[in-house]
Amino acid sequence: MARLPRGVERIAPGPGQESVWDYPRPPRLEANTRHLVVVLGGEVVAETRGGYRVLETSHPPQYYFPPEDISAGALRAAAGGGSFCEWKGEAEYWDVHGGGAVAGRSAWSYASPTAPFAPIAGHVAFYVAPMDRCEVDGEVVVPQPGGFYGGWITSHVVGPFKGVPGSRGW
Repeated sequence: MARLPRGVERIAPGPGQESVWDYPRPPRLEANTRHLVVVLGGEVVAETRGGYRVLETSHPPQYYFPPEDISAGALRAAAGGGSFCEWKGEAEYWDVHGGGAVAGRSAWSYASPTAPFAPIAGHVAFYVAPMDRCEVDGEVVVPQPGGFYGGWITSHVVGPFKGVPGSRGW
């Protein structure tokens, strides 16, 4: 279990739950078997039972969809450059299109991730907040707080989560 920052209290997981404070740092990559759905503009733009999830201390899981499980034309390269993750490498961003709606810079991927994350090359992760909804096994997802991180919060994971006010140094 990770050491919590001063003044932060871990929420004890119940049956069938995971605590983000039991996730490792550096993060771990796991194969995904849950049914994931992303909806924008009333249209399913991505759906999978494959791909991967990334588990990192203090963060809810981030899910990476295989490119073949994303609707044709749903992704277009976003303007504004990429970002750098100390664990995964250089990310590129995507505008998501669905049902006539556009969610700018609301998905990201790694063309050439670092060796431990090589399996997610070309896979795409989606921010929850700009979408109509995202689901894990039929449960509607809550976005990770703060707007910067892309974790998916469900009833299966407990925090507290990085992104809340005062968590910058976690």
